[in-house]
Amino acid sequence: MELLNWLSLASICILGAMTPGPSLAVVLKHTISGSRKNGVYTSVFHGLGVIIYAVLTVLGMAVIITETPWLFNLIRYTGVAFLLWLSFKALTNKSTFNGQVAKVEPPSLKKSAYEGFMIAFLNPKLAIFFLALFSQFIDENSLWQQKVVMVLTVGGIDTLWYCLIALVFSQSTMMEKLKKNSYIIEKITGVALLLVATKIFFI
Repeated sequence: MELLNWLSLASICILGAMTPGPSLAVVLKHTISGSRKNGVYTSVFHGLGVIIYAVLTVLGMAVIITETPWLFNLIRYTGVAFLLWLSFKALTNKSTFNGQVAKVEPPSLKKSAYEGFMIAFLNPKLAIFFLALFSQFIDENSLWQQKVVMVLTVGGIDTLWYCLIALVFSQSTMMEKLKKNSYIIEKITGVALLLVATKIFFI
């Protein structure tokens, strides 16, 4: 793959990863309620979900999804249900009267990995995005090595970006401020996820 083409692909992926959305909310939630390690686990498994869609796109599965609306809608509405569940958990999280979140069991690494993966895997629009993106770089003459580079690029950029978010927001001074306002952050996250789920449902 030519360097110029790779830089173009990487630039688009970076901009896509930096766009705020439910993935960012989930990474921040696990970083704040758990630890830096929880945030990193969420990020890595979110990247794994992205890689799966990238691989399916390269293999042509994205075309099947676009040609079978029932399958696309099944995945889409499952994703909506998952977002609503996350929103419900955030909005109903118990708190004390002084604005602090009550002492609760921090999320396990397994839970962080699960929610990180599912927030990506239950987003079928990734397949449509990759189909549109990859079509600009792949043709019938493309080598498998080029396809591997593209898959690793999109997955790697996504993983690195969210790991960076987890590392930055887990710094002691910033983390202390975030934990003091974690109740507010939980509610903002819940509302954001609810709005995203509503938007997806009515599209």
